[in-house]
Amino acid sequence: MAKVVFFDVANTLLEKPAVYLAIQRVLKEHGFETDIKEIILKHKLLSEVIEFPDRTSSAFYTGFNKDLLYMLGIIPSDHLLSEIFKACTYLPWVPFADTSILKKLDLPLGIISNWNSSLEEKLTEHFQVSFQWILGSEKEQIRKPQRAFYERVIDRSGFDAQDMVYIGDSIKLDVEPAQSLGIKAILIDRIGAYPNASVRRITSLEDLPKHL
Repeated sequence: MAKVVFFDVANTLLEKPAVYLAIQRVLKEHGFETDIKEIILKHKLLSEVIEFPDRTSSAFYTGFNKDLLYMLGIIPSDHLLSEIFKACTYLPWVPFADTSILKKLDLPLGIISNWNSSLEEKLTEHFQVSFQWILGSEKEQIRKPQRAFYERVIDRSGFDAQDMVYIGDSIKLDVEPAQSLGIKAILIDRIGAYPNASVRRITSLEDLPKHL
């Protein structure tokens, strides 16, 4: 039985669904018809292999979107990249609908996230639950997938690794390093990006109680 549950934040608890629609709209304005599901899937897979800095920049997203366009079969131009960046800048984070389950979990909750110093403010803005431990990469000066980040979480919480459950959307950043320390790691895969994953996998946080 789990004694404590930790969560990743970006694309685990919070999402930016307007980003995909903005990309699709800009591409259509430039004559490219794209399927929104393809944009979402390829954006997800690209995010798995590219390292996101704590504070992103126009240069970072220009490079990211350039690779995304290649994955969509589109040759990028400077103008197209500029239009995508402008359309996607400062779009809001919103909670996934299934995060309502957090209020029903009768266990201590915590956060492990590659995020800047706005992390606590962002969580307070969107969730009416108490996170007893909030460890963000910028504040802690350490990042996932470094094992030391997870070791710090174990030390900070006071729980043994085998008593912890951790949920994240990345095999590379979340599941592999947590699992290597004996933490029960669960992949949240809402869009079915990893149907044959060799790790614990759920498609909705509503399924989480079955694993606690």
